[in-house]
Amino acid sequence: MSTFEPTGETTRRPLSGRRVHLGDLVLQLVAGAATLGASVLILLIIYKVVEGARPAIEQFGIGFVTSVAWDPVKGVFGAGSFLFGTALTSLLALVLAAPLALGIALFLTELAPTGITAPVTALVETLAAIPSVVIGLWGILVLGPVLRDHIEPTLHNGLGFIPLFGTPGTGSSMFTAVIVLTIMILPIVSSISRELFLGVPKELKEAALGLGTTRWEMVRGVMFPYARGGIAAALILGLGRAVGEAIAVTQVIGGFVGIQWNLFAPGDTLASKIAAEYAGSPTKIDAASLIYLALILLIFSLLVNLLAQWIVRSVARRQGLAA
Repeated sequence: MSTFEPTGETTRRPLSGRRVHLGDLVLQLVAGAATLGASVLILLIIYKVVEGARPAIEQFGIGFVTSVAWDPVKGVFGAGSFLFGTALTSLLALVLAAPLALGIALFLTELAPTGITAPVTALVETLAAIPSVVIGLWGILVLGPVLRDHIEPTLHNGLGFIPLFGTPGTGSSMFTAVIVLTIMILPIVSSISRELFLGVPKELKEAALGLGTTRWEMVRGVMFPYARGGIAAALILGLGRAVGEAIAVTQVIGGFVGIQWNLFAPGDTLASKIAAEYAGSPTKIDAASLIYLALILLIFSLLVNLLAQWIVRSVARRQGLAA
């Protein structure tokens, strides 16, 4: 009797109960060892980070998360300022990158002439290959001065009544960091979204167009609903990329400790603070506090990846594609 069942689900035969081939056994051992090794590596990283942060955890406790102070001279440390900077820059970068990425993905799948699709796709994906230190250097030399001299004064004149658009600064600011992060997460979200849009069944799109809908109505009513779970996961992964970026943000954000709503003022993030100061930590408690920041960042990154996987699997299960 055939083991194939046309139910949309993949039937996996257990290794026991069938004749074992050497190749199957080697494959299972190698794959199992790789999976076990990755799991052990993650656990070892978590253990080492927790162990390194233990002095700060014991001294400051959970209050470290909300405290804004960071004074190595007095031995007072807190993550509040960096959590604020991380949340503000990452979320704003995601808000800017999301429509741009979806627009790029739609253009490449539905609107672009055949001859330019491949070159434009390659150019967009090349952004992901540019080292972050190069993007940060570009942010210092080119982006920062342009924002300082042209964009920030314009935004302040038109939207200065909003606290986010206060007095323009020197160019090293959270606003510059937001634009840099937008550029860095753009290829991630656009590439994933493009693959999702390409995966929409052609029959569904043609049926919608055949019923008299416009192309935008087809995109809104067919493509977006079909790919919404994957798009949400792509955005969450992009957010995780923005939260964890260190070098480029360190170069352009200004390194200010404190909470300021003015985007044109300097600030700092969790990853940026760790990258900028860990190598020169003067005391043991200073180094432990920086590792405590790393622990907070690690927990957030793990949660972001787990959430993205859960969204993808939930949507696939609803569509009958889950294994």
